[in-house]
Amino acid sequence: MPESDRQKWNRKYDASTGPASNPSRLVTELARYLPQTGCALDVAGGAGRHAIWLAQRGLQVTLVDVAMAGLQIARQRATAAGVTLTMRELDLEQAAFPVGPWDLILSSHYLQRSLFDGYPQQLAPGGILICLQPTLENLQRHPNPSARFLLEQDELPRLVGSLEIVHYRQGWLEEGRHEAVIVARRPA
Repeated sequence: MPESDRQKWNRKYDASTGPASNPSRLVTELARYLPQTGCALDVAGGAGRHAIWLAQRGLQVTLVDVAMAGLQIARQRATAAGVTLTMRELDLEQAAFPVGPWDLILSSHYLQRSLFDGYPQQLAPGGILICLQPTLENLQRHPNPSARFLLEQDELPRLVGSLEIVHYRQGWLEEGRHEAVIVARRPA
């Protein structure tokens, strides 16, 4: 990721009056697919809204993000919530992916297609990948994000490759976004 993008994300968190602190409704609706225990990775998890919720559910969570400002907010929120997170400032476009095995990998609104090639190897046997990502349909109603950060129609099932799809849906949300949501499992 170019340094200008890292700076943009840091500025966004620094200037924020408070990024969302509660997990998204889409993520909480997928709770039945989550492992009860184990290690979870929140990919590009920003200020920790999902990581903290996962830790409160008993998972050992590692949060990675390119923006140190977001991680600082996550650290403060985790302390206030009484949970522990492992946090790493990491540019996933430049650095090696955090080594698993992970019982859960959560990627919410971060699209780096090359990461999907490694997800099956990074998941523990029986491990779960949850990915939520806006699609190109959003451009019908919103100018951002740009097309390179949006999925094509039914692209997400193709990206998960050898993983077993246990849940998939794509459509318009009440919030006005068109999203693809997938839960996929590495065979045990």
